[in-house]
Amino acid sequence: MSSARKKTKPQTFDATIIGGGMVGLTAAIGLARHGFEVAVIDRGPIGDLTAVEYDGRASALAFATCRMLEALGIWAHMEPFAQPINEIRVSDGPSLMHLHFDHKALGDGPLGNMVENRHTRLALFKRIEELENISLFMASSIATVETSQEESRVTLEGGDVICAKVLVGADGRNSMVRKKAAIPVSTFEYKQHGIVCSIEHELAHQGIAHERFLPSGPFAILPLTGNRASLVWTEKSHLVDTIMGLSDRSFTAEVQRRVGDFLGEVKPVGGRWAYPLTLQYADTYTDNRLVILGDAAHGIHPIAGQGLNLGLRDVAALVETLSNAATVGLDIGSEQALATYTQWRHTDNASLISVTDLLNRLFSNDVAPVRVARDIGLAAVEQVQPLKNFFMSHARGTVGELPKLLQGELVQ
Repeated sequence: MSSARKKTKPQTFDATIIGGGMVGLTAAIGLARHGFEVAVIDRGPIGDLTAVEYDGRASALAFATCRMLEALGIWAHMEPFAQPINEIRVSDGPSLMHLHFDHKALGDGPLGNMVENRHTRLALFKRIEELENISLFMASSIATVETSQEESRVTLEGGDVICAKVLVGADGRNSMVRKKAAIPVSTFEYKQHGIVCSIEHELAHQGIAHERFLPSGPFAILPLTGNRASLVWTEKSHLVDTIMGLSDRSFTAEVQRRVGDFLGEVKPVGGRWAYPLTLQYADTYTDNRLVILGDAAHGIHPIAGQGLNLGLRDVAALVETLSNAATVGLDIGSEQALATYTQWRHTDNASLISVTDLLNRLFSNDVAPVRVARDIGLAAVEQVQPLKNFFMSHARGTVGELPKLLQGELVQ
């Protein structure tokens, strides 16, 4: 630790959020909209976090998530870049069995929206510019993090000292905040990578998302604005270097082969990225004046496209928990207040972690008896509309005890 660090008067906030990603920034906006003074710290400059080459992924935002973003004033900045998901078609490799979800069966809006992560980040920073009670400490490295019975205290390498009633860790799977609190975490390596790229295609996608289950893992074709789609191609890890090393021409041919001809001619555009896929979950979400959320608390397989939605559900629950605590005069960083958040989120997170893990294990193989059983299951669900409606409601994020933000309402 440098002895040359300047000493400055501590700045005091209600909440300090470490992590300026999509979950952390949404948490900042949610807390600010409910009257809290918030500091956000991230080591990345805004320009880097919103650059085209930073993150090539797009996220499927559930219907309830979009309601939350609208209630917080974020959606207006995202909507021009959002592609509604009107239908989802699920198939099992070459099998004739399939599952078809259509938003018309529920009648009150799309199943969700696809938005490229870059546009979501840009929208979040635009919304923050409109709020006076969020202070950004971007391109900032952290020297020390301390929590006491009275406050959390973060000292930056530049000398700034940031104190708050509660410290929020939204700093990803390798969370420094989680490690600081010595919260145990369990991890399982799937030995799969997610290859991500965007494609342009000749024919209209009609707002239909396709999920194909193949022995190496799911292959998703997810609609974007215009005649474009996002591919999430799950592949065995030992093959990824070979695929990522293909020439543009060879990669295009492989993409065309896997997509098929239902969209006409397809062409990858922009970059391609590969991410290792793991299952990860923390034993608890809180410590002394400290709470973790999003990927810092849990990381799941992208098989159901629910990772970001799960993190934003954490945000909705945290905002409501802290708002309710403040309303009745509780210290928002107290054990009592934070315990409510853990109780609320643990069951929901655990159930989705289990479901995505089971689905990946069930469908990422070519064992004949298992293949027959899952095809029978797909065919059975396809024939029972009430059961399909239940699954669609889950995909839309409208099942369970929803925080007010996910109902499209501010807490107070």
